[in-house]
Amino acid sequence: MSDSLKIAIIGDYNFTYNSHHATNLSLDHSADFLEVEVNYYWIKINEAVQYKPIYFDQFDGVWIAPGPYLNVFFLNGVFRLFIDQHIPILITGDAFRLFIEYIINIHQFNPYGEKLISENLVSGANFERVNIVPKTKTFERLYENFNNLELTSSRFSLYPQLLNQLKGACIDVEATNQFDDPEIISLSNHLFFVACSFCPQISSTRDIPHPIIYTFLKFAQERSVQV
Repeated sequence: MSDSLKIAIIGDYNFTYNSHHATNLSLDHSADFLEVEVNYYWIKINEAVQYKPIYFDQFDGVWIAPGPYLNVFFLNGVFRLFIDQHIPILITGDAFRLFIEYIINIHQFNPYGEKLISENLVSGANFERVNIVPKTKTFERLYENFNNLELTSSRFSLYPQLLNQLKGACIDVEATNQFDDPEIISLSNHLFFVACSFCPQISSTRDIPHPIIYTFLKFAQERSVQV
């Protein structure tokens, strides 16, 4: 085992939520796969925004977890904390839409207040399957030996003009779903800032850890060596 990694998980943890429980388990799966010790710490959203960016220098990676959130307003402050940081960032679940809305606001892509993102297209509290279609070589390699059927409780359709604006500004679309809507995006010119609309942690197992999550930890490892 190498020196342990410290991962901050930002979200309003509730052990009864499958996606929250799976977040912890998936980190354990990937830690075993990479033979590295990982210590992870849940930080409530309203507490995270009270810290200065330097506080998070002690962590090797930050995971913004799925909701429900006690107050989504604080997520804007969380995104503001990390968008210019060089720490590896992973966003999963319904924070995906909130992150896109944050990008829209800071770039003023919606001056007339139009509806550019659909409501959640997954009804109720159920999970549905989405077929992940990688659009970049990096994610083609990640899914080369992993089932591209994922589980999600949040799926959104973006207005085509908005998507073009996002891609022209700072976003790369790494993968879409069977409906040709973005499922995985990343920040351009950032070593690892990945947002998934689905929950990769749900599909992770001890025998087959999810490649997005162990890649997140690999970047966290690289950061721990550099700091």
